Amino acid sequence: MCESGRILKLVWKPALVVLPVLLWAYPAAGQDVAVGSATATVVTTISVTASSPLAFGDVMQGVPASIANNNASAAIFEITGQAGSGADLYLQLPEYLALSDGSDRMTITFGSTDASVDTTGAADPAAMNAGKGWQNTNPYNLPAAAVIGAAGTDVYLGGKVIPSPSQKAGNYSGDIILTVAYNGS
Repeated sequence: MCESGRILKLVWKPALVVLPVLLWAYPAAGQDVAVGSATATVVTTISVTASSPLAFGDVMQGVPASIANNNASAAIFEITGQAGSGADLYLQLPEYLALSDGSDRMTITFGSTDASVDTTGAADPAAMNAGKGWQNTNPYNLPAAAVIGAAGTDVYLGGKVIPSPSQKAGNYSGDIILTVAYNGS
């Protein structure tokens, strides 16, 4: 009951409920649907191999020795992957070489023109073609536009060792690390 004493009647009107349901169930005649697809191709894995060390050979106490990046004794890193793909290259270079027992160290330096990046995959520093990469580039700032060549890409590295006048005799070594990664270009 309501306040005036009347009884409220609820009347169900099916026509009002059915009409909105019917309008929702039937789409407009001017509508269409298309199904597309998504695709992706995973490219060849990028890899790098240190195929030749930076080899100074025999050095004399107190006499610096240098190897150019186009010398047969230059370090060679071979990169393979999806031809034409962009790659970021980063070298981690040692500040010294050490005897295996750690009892002595020898300074090693790298100048602003001690690296080359060859996109021909020749793996021969002396045959580096200036039109197919970057010659005499900074090993601390390798080219951002590097790409993987059809036959691979090589990084050549030279440097300089500076033995002290009292340098201990023995075999010195240090790690040179090249990190490579696709960059999406």
